[in-house]
Amino acid sequence: MPLNTTPPLPRRTLMRALGSGAVLGGLAGCGVPAAYVRPGDRAAADLSSTERRLNWANWPLYIDTDDDRPSRRPTLEAFQERTGISVEYVEEINDNDEFFGKISPALMNHQPTGRDLIVLSDWMSARFVRLGWVQEMDRARQPNVTRYLDPQLRSPAFDPGRTRTVPWQSGITGIAYNRRRTGREIRQVSDLWASDLKGRITLLSGLDEAFALLMRGNGVDITRWTADDFHTVCDQVEVQVKKGQIRRFTGNDYIKDLSSGDVLACQAYSGDVIQLQADDPDIQFVVPEEGAELWAESLMIPNLARHKTNAERLIDYYYDPEVAAELAAWVNYVCPVPAARDVLASAGDEESAALAENPLILPDTELRGRLAIARDITSHERGEFGKRWNQIAGL
Repeated sequence: MPLNTTPPLPRRTLMRALGSGAVLGGLAGCGVPAAYVRPGDRAAADLSSTERRLNWANWPLYIDTDDDRPSRRPTLEAFQERTGISVEYVEEINDNDEFFGKISPALMNHQPTGRDLIVLSDWMSARFVRLGWVQEMDRARQPNVTRYLDPQLRSPAFDPGRTRTVPWQSGITGIAYNRRRTGREIRQVSDLWASDLKGRITLLSGLDEAFALLMRGNGVDITRWTADDFHTVCDQVEVQVKKGQIRRFTGNDYIKDLSSGDVLACQAYSGDVIQLQADDPDIQFVVPEEGAELWAESLMIPNLARHKTNAERLIDYYYDPEVAAELAAWVNYVCPVPAARDVLASAGDEESAALAENPLILPDTELRGRLAIARDITSHERGEFGKRWNQIAGL
């Protein structure tokens, strides 16, 4: 199988700093009764058998493209040729809150969104699940998902058994640093507070992106963290802000700061760093000794989607290990299909073999032991926690 190993521009560089959608986020987080949709009101007549098409909203730069013709998407074109289902693929999601604002009026008013498939970060997916805005999938139509979905991603607290969400890609929030510029290794979260890094580190500005790694530095089990754990982290970060340790809080523009040398170490996403290393091998990504957060961005079928069966079929297609390997070779995030490792390893070329052994794309047993999925911030917590974090981060 020919595998495209040319790294694209980091997808997450296109995202705004999160936290800007406080009003919309508050509405979703609070579980406003009028917005909740009961199970019996979520499905529409499925036209999949007569209308061989579907509409899919995704993030920019989050699917494989052809080197010579960037408008072409090889795996998606292969699905269309194999099934006869045409896919309207729209790269319209640049920010979770922004996209929530775009489609929430339709969902809360029991109207179709015009989309059969969407991809959102799991912390936002949790809101959609709580509000009853997405449909349960028929696993009988998804044998690949049933067989190949990464066991570590199978049952998040917000969607036990993954009945309404399926990971598109996954990733790790850890620490990136420039080994040549620091002159030493960074191994623990507490290393960010070292005096020689004063004014040369950044933290992620988004509450949902930042808190779990910092809690892990305190030895917290992030699958069941408490309000006290959260406020302890806030107290610690406030101290570091007052000391001038933290240069600033960032969205994905930490990439620019790290590349230029303005920042020596920062909170970072694994997929971004893999791509940065292609230009600067001195940039390292570390999962701290205390552990890090494993997250996902997931596929969901919104209420009243008219082509549900077609969407379920597309999801299952991307869980074929051959297809998953081709996609992973392009996007460089953590592949939610561990069986893709064997496909990459047997591809017969050096680049594919290297990807098969890259733990930031296909985590090995040792790394998996240091990764955990954080429990979601509940609707009752979000207002209080968001207010405190945003004050610290200057949002």
